[in-house]
Amino acid sequence: QVNFVVCQLFALLAAIWFRTYLHSSKTSPFIRHVVATLLGLYLALFCFGWYALHFVIQSGISYYIMIIIGVENMHKYCFVFALGYLTVCQITRVYIFDYGQYSADFSGPMMIITQKITSLAFEIHDGMFRKNEDLTPSQRCLAVRRMPSLLEYLSYNCNFMGILAGPLCSYKDYITFIEGRSYQLQQSEANGKEDTKYEQTDPSPNIAVAQKLLICGLSLLFHMTITKTLPVEYNIDDNFRATASWPVRFFYLYMSLMAARPKYYFAWTLADAINNAAGFGFRGYDKNGVTRWDLISNLRIQQIEFSTSFKMFLDNWNIQTALWLKRVCYERATFSPTIQTFILSAIWHGVYPGYYLTFLTGVLMTLAARAIRNNIRHYFVESPAVKVCYDIITWMATQIAISYTVVPFVLLSVKPSFTFYSSCYFCLHIASILVLLVFPLKRTQKGSKKHETIQPVWSKTLEEENLLQKNSYSTTNNSFSQKQEITCRYQTLKQ
Repeated sequence: QVNFVVCQLFALLAAIWFRTYLHSSKTSPFIRHVVATLLGLYLALFCFGWYALHFVIQSGISYYIMIIIGVENMHKYCFVFALGYLTVCQITRVYIFDYGQYSADFSGPMMIITQKITSLAFEIHDGMFRKNEDLTPSQRCLAVRRMPSLLEYLSYNCNFMGILAGPLCSYKDYITFIEGRSYQLQQSEANGKEDTKYEQTDPSPNIAVAQKLLICGLSLLFHMTITKTLPVEYNIDDNFRATASWPVRFFYLYMSLMAARPKYYFAWTLADAINNAAGFGFRGYDKNGVTRWDLISNLRIQQIEFSTSFKMFLDNWNIQTALWLKRVCYERATFSPTIQTFILSAIWHGVYPGYYLTFLTGVLMTLAARAIRNNIRHYFVESPAVKVCYDIITWMATQIAISYTVVPFVLLSVKPSFTFYSSCYFCLHIASILVLLVFPLKRTQKGSKKHETIQPVWSKTLEEENLLQKNSYSTTNNSFSQKQEITCRYQTLKQ
């Protein structure tokens, strides 16, 4: 863990150097690819030793599969191989070397590389094999129209900015960053009549990086001072379960799981800051012309802590992984997309039984929350006062449900997980099943409705674009689609 933090801080300094001395205006994309790749492999070697060879092996074999299989079926073979290779490494690491330990291990970066391998394989398949009219707008935006070179492939998978902690980014966004192509945004002014054009090839990330480093510092301080005083394991302490009342137990459950989150805030925000420091992650300007550096951000802390629905929490937690699951699984699933997506998420996370208990519980919670929202929410949104009360109640319910769901994810093993759930009499499992029996669950619209929510932004009016900018941090049902629309707009302007 110390090696990980030291390497990430070194990567931050390297990112500043990369942007200053190897800027796209000063050097060629070839040099930028080579330096980014070599620095990434050096950091991996320093942090994980010769286990870092797994990154090169996994990427190399996947690239070979892409070349020999062809664009028609390579996405399937790459998906099976990359996920299988990751799973074998996780089984070896967990059950042979290091069960139950949270130490930084080589399977962590491999999880990100697996995302990149599989997402790029699907993007190439979409761009070079499928017909344009068969793609959704988001798939059309992300589609890759030519096979990347081996250097570009290794650079995308193993660059120093994201090799240790990600986050996932689209291949087209990464190549655009390396090649330094400029783009132009058109934003409508407040009166909605005149367009102001912003064109800047190199907006400064300094303010965004400083803000994110401040968040990292506060998260690390919280983790070092508070987290250890509220261990999740205390939820299954015999004396605590025997003496504490139900309100006290649920309050401690919420506090202990909330205290477990800052380490993720630290790691993901630092990774985001490193990419920004290198000049990567710029998503455009808001309506006031202020730069936005959240193209590949992995979380929104405020929305997480104040989530009023299960979906709102998931939409703002590990955002890039959720987008990956949506693109490679949910949108392409032929049946039960929610269940398939949760199963894939569990397999990708690892082989601890607690992961599967968490994600199977998550399926129940998600379906139950969706049923409640679809059937009763509209009764409480007319009056502002009633809406406030509804939001408070749903916030409390969401936080308890999330905490209840992820306890096995932290405890890892079957026995302590079932000890916790049995001590709660499986109350939320039973409640979720009863909700699904009582309330009808509307089928997910994967046809015209989905295409409607991810309608390409260039077909919208200027007034709708303004609304999109204002609501860019909202977590409604199309929050993923908004991000895809904005990314798509950039790609279109670049092309």
